[in-house]
Amino acid sequence: MKIRALSISEANSYIKRILSNDPILYNLKVKGEISNFKVHSSGNVYLSLKDENSKINCLIFKNNYDKNLKIDNGIKIIANGSISVYERDGSYQLYINAIEIEGIGNLYIEFNKLKEKLNNEGLFDHKYKQNIPKMPSSIGVITSQTGSVIKDIINVIKRRYPKVHIKLYSVTVQGINSKYDICEGIKFFNEINNVDTIILGRGGGSIEELWSFNEEIVARAVFDSKIPIISAVGHETDFTICDFVADMRAPTPSAAAEIATPLLEEINYKLENVLNRMNKSLVNVTQVNEYKLKHTFEKINNYLDAYIIRDKIIQLDKIYDKINFEIENSINLEKERLLSLGSVLHNLSPLATINRGYSIVQKENEVINSINEINFKDNLDIVLKDGSIECIVEKIKSKEVQI
Repeated sequence: MKIRALSISEANSYIKRILSNDPILYNLKVKGEISNFKVHSSGNVYLSLKDENSKINCLIFKNNYDKNLKIDNGIKIIANGSISVYERDGSYQLYINAIEIEGIGNLYIEFNKLKEKLNNEGLFDHKYKQNIPKMPSSIGVITSQTGSVIKDIINVIKRRYPKVHIKLYSVTVQGINSKYDICEGIKFFNEINNVDTIILGRGGGSIEELWSFNEEIVARAVFDSKIPIISAVGHETDFTICDFVADMRAPTPSAAAEIATPLLEEINYKLENVLNRMNKSLVNVTQVNEYKLKHTFEKINNYLDAYIIRDKIIQLDKIYDKINFEIENSINLEKERLLSLGSVLHNLSPLATINRGYSIVQKENEVINSINEINFKDNLDIVLKDGSIECIVEKIKSKEVQI
């Protein structure tokens, strides 16, 4: 009997019916360690369960998701559900209905131990974080040359800031030797010192696939780097030790490229605004200074005459003071001369003679100098220093007086 060819949709639908009717797969209970754990915006949860040799993709619908369990990557669980096929992709997955917590996976335990150790040593301390240059001339990228990461980074950088030079140090991003490759890349850029920023990146993956970025040797190389490092490992929900040690963590490699570079359009816009502000400021400063200069000249012109008049007034004051000084000096000299002359005249004055004990004889207010000017019984006034005496001449004697 000839069997007709089935379409892909018919084949996937047939496989789905087979799996759904299998009594074991319809009510399957498995145990494993969670990886690739993600809560979708719809509320559905996507994850993988793995053991040492294999893994299976799983889905928990939001109605079956118990948030109180606080499940996450590295947690070992026992999951109960059914295996079915997602017909569009032809992939099978476990639809989980119930979960029991079994324990934490070994890698997750190691992750937390190393995280605590490095945190206690201060490797996560913000004070050691270097600033990411705002306008780098060159960016070093440590990642695989064949993956989509480098393409995404190049596309974003060329779109945002095409002036920057991109220098790739190709490494293996998973596997036993990848940690040494990554350390060599960091060492290379630090020794050559020809880049401003380093982006350390790779795409998403399970905790095993990202483990190279959880190695202590890599963490210490990132911490010791003199060049700022942006860690861009995995997707937004993935965290590695490098994310905590690096100077900045980016949720994705594309986001790292955005963090590392400015947007040229914004720079040009800001420069244009700065230029406009500078021009306006220059015009304002020029106008203000022009007004100040004009005002200053006006003040000079207004005060110039006043200063000249003031100078003349001062000169007049000085001339007045000089004349006044000369007059006062002359007056003082004349006063001294008059006093001296007065002293001489006083000494020659009859009053001065009287003060020395002599007296003046007067007759009818006339001074008598000789006996020939008086007669017997004349009334005479004798003037003394403190008064006068009225007397009558009783006797006249003639006698030579030596003068």
